[in-house]
Amino acid sequence: MEEILRRGECETIEFKEKFGKETIETIVAMANSRGGYVLIGVQDDGEVLGVSIGNNTIVNWANEISQNTEPRIIPQIESIRYGEKNIVMIRVDEHPIKPVFFRGRAYIRVDASNRRMTQREITEMFESSTGTSWDYYIVDESLGILDEDAISKFAKMAKLDRYGKDEILRKLHLVREGKPTRAAVLLFGKNVQDIFMNAVVRVGRFKDSEILDSVDIEGNLFSQVENVMDAVKKHLNRKFIIRETKREEVWDYPLIALREGIINAIIHRDYRRPEEIQIKIYDDHLTIWNPGTLPFDLTVEDLYREHPSHPRNKLIAEVFYLAGYIEKWGSGTLRVISSFREYGLPEPKFRAVGEGFLLEFWKDILNDEYMRSLGLSDRQIVAVLYTKEKGKITNKEYQKLNKVSRPTASRDLIDLVSKGILKQIGTAGRGVYYIINVSEMHQMYHKRLKNDSKEVNK
Repeated sequence: MEEILRRGECETIEFKEKFGKETIETIVAMANSRGGYVLIGVQDDGEVLGVSIGNNTIVNWANEISQNTEPRIIPQIESIRYGEKNIVMIRVDEHPIKPVFFRGRAYIRVDASNRRMTQREITEMFESSTGTSWDYYIVDESLGILDEDAISKFAKMAKLDRYGKDEILRKLHLVREGKPTRAAVLLFGKNVQDIFMNAVVRVGRFKDSEILDSVDIEGNLFSQVENVMDAVKKHLNRKFIIRETKREEVWDYPLIALREGIINAIIHRDYRRPEEIQIKIYDDHLTIWNPGTLPFDLTVEDLYREHPSHPRNKLIAEVFYLAGYIEKWGSGTLRVISSFREYGLPEPKFRAVGEGFLLEFWKDILNDEYMRSLGLSDRQIVAVLYTKEKGKITNKEYQKLNKVSRPTASRDLIDLVSKGILKQIGTAGRGVYYIINVSEMHQMYHKRLKNDSKEVNK
């Protein structure tokens, strides 16, 4: 009890001065989340007021909770003596079949408050709870709408070509009752957009708000991945560099991250929504927006760390996994982040935007032209490019790189720090080194773009 009172209200703990309607809402919200404890007789700030308990109070509360929840919650309630006062603790377990409703409404726990669930969230929670998903349901069409060549191509990728096509579809639950599921149509349909007209990816090239080019990518989901990649690459810069006698192809963004972002959008988008996936390519950044918020049990913060996989469309995700397009362990976002670090680019941004989800990629702005516009000398440009490639630079490396004295190297490096291009790590001695000041560089760059845009408008 001391531990619970000390922690205060949070996702799994709620304080109530008295039992009432809001108490049952909280119990339902916790049952739909991770469970928790509701303490009756405690103020929001944790001060214990106590509560009066009669002979049948706990039994009556238990009956009221059970009779007003569907599926019924059988709570664990106990009275606890705390000093000279009584506290009633209601323990709530996460319910196995969700969502749970109170008077026809479902609630979910968000931090220390309850939020009424939307119809979409209710549907997704029920599907997840029962082991199904939107793409599991059948389409009232014959199997003739499926492309046998597309199925054969998948079978080879997944090393399932020893099985017949019908057996593959059946084993993967892509066909039921002699009908194709929604997943089967999206994955292998001959004319997917005849049935799911919103299953489109729109790729656009923008200059500020001006649209320079736009194309809609249709077809089945596997073909969309490849065709979208080609459409995006058409608007990216590419160069070749020699590293240890090996010729490497370098794009504006790591292609492995770009491909991962496209695949994730196609697999995890909410196909109930009418909007198409939108990929916008700008001079200095690229965005991928897909309809549908994150699954109810996943947060944006989870994407930056190890997290379990929560596929919205389970059958589609399983087929892409078997074909080798994705991992099963929710590691895709971490691969995207690590590939940008290896490229020396700013960390990608994941953002929930309205009823959709946005992934932002920012380009490397440290090119020769831009650095000269900042007033950098040839020596400093060489040093910045070296730092970008190696990850850091020391005073001694600067001296050797530019054949200058230590005082000259110090002056140049201090100037780069003052201009916000490099960041000094360490305070004195041999342990001091310098890295690219990524955040400051991009703030300066974006400010310049805005100023340039204002001048053009004038």
